Amino acid sequence: MRLLLVRHAIAEERNAARWPDDADRPLSADGEARFRPAARGLAPLVPRADVVLSSGYRRAWRTAEVLAEEAGWPAPAECAALEPGGDAEGVLAAVDGRNGAPGSLVVLVGHEPDLGDLASALIGTTEGVPGAWKKGGALLLERAPGEPPGRARLLWYHPPKALRRAGQLHRATE
Repeated sequence: MRLLLVRHAIAEERNAARWPDDADRPLSADGEARFRPAARGLAPLVPRADVVLSSGYRRAWRTAEVLAEEAGWPAPAECAALEPGGDAEGVLAAVDGRNGAPGSLVVLVGHEPDLGDLASALIGTTEGVPGAWKKGGALLLERAPGEPPGRARLLWYHPPKALRRAGQLHRATE
């Protein structure tokens, strides 16, 4: 099973007057516009996704919707364990509850530092993965379904700038 972890795209600045509940804070217009080509860049790298699980926070949810629109992946399903403060065990229970086949791909859209902590736990490091995970960046791991943390393999990490370039190249060749 492969897990693609995607950090939500650039959101509006925190503003308690506009969004008293931070869960309602959206992507910025520029953040969404910059993420669209990054999402297109993920499509040739990961041509098929079996399921997309997302935090229900508005900015993560919209990021997951853009992935569905641009990469042609399934519409997102909400996963509360991906919300800020969620834990790796909850995310893995949601992933393993999907009964994914060995070659399946589960996309997880969420927030930092939780996604980095999840990736670190899965590959068995305390270093943080990656050290500077940019908004809109993606990282691909491989693990056996039900495999305990610490045994996953990091296949790649791409910052959003590299994904945007790939998306522009992909669009040019279509």
